[in-house]
Amino acid sequence: AGGQRPAANRMTLQTFKARLGGASKGFKLLKKKRDALKSRFQALLKDIVDTKLKVGESLKDGAFALAKAHYASSGSDIASSIVERAKKPSVTTKMYPDNVAGVSIPVFKLLRNSSHEAIAHTMGVGSGGAVLNATRETYLKAVECIVQLASLQTAFHTLDEEIKMTSRRVNALEYVLIPRIEDIIHYITQEMDEQAREEFFRVKKVVEKKKQKLAKEKELAEKNQAAAIDAPSILQKKDADIVF
Repeated sequence: AGGQRPAANRMTLQTFKARLGGASKGFKLLKKKRDALKSRFQALLKDIVDTKLKVGESLKDGAFALAKAHYASSGSDIASSIVERAKKPSVTTKMYPDNVAGVSIPVFKLLRNSSHEAIAHTMGVGSGGAVLNATRETYLKAVECIVQLASLQTAFHTLDEEIKMTSRRVNALEYVLIPRIEDIIHYITQEMDEQAREEFFRVKKVVEKKKQKLAKEKELAEKNQAAAIDAPSILQKKDADIVF
């Protein structure tokens, strides 16, 4: 932090090598996760396009069936009659979780309760009953397509956000964190090599100085030994006071 370099020693080097291994492993896992999410994302995109077309067709069929129901009921107000009789919903949706590469995705399912549809079967007994039931089934299919489309679009949005976040993490590891750790490892390795060279040079100089010192001491000892051999003996010198 702050541009400071860590201490260049073997323990620090092992620590950063372990960090590099963890970062590289995390990068590979996140990249696989991103690829899996993108694959599901592309499949969802195709399903959304197909479902949108189905929704358009089903709503068009529903509108046509409703026009036929109005015609068959001799112009009576169908909507008000349905609202009066509909006390409890016969069609509901429930959300279930789905998992894609560790990402929780909501899935909507359509639930139909036939016991709440008994009142609807008595409508139009006098005229247009079959047409009304056909219209109800047509709109039910349209609702199923709409719920399916809502589920797909929700999953699409969730995957899109997760892919963006995972891509940011992958890019941060690939272009920021891993290069920074590799740079620190390179710096520590260079510093340790430089320290090793300095230590080798220092030891070499110490050994050379010791050799020079030993050589000088040996030379001085040899000179002292030679001087001791060549020194004149005191017995060979005549004393003037001695007469014989």
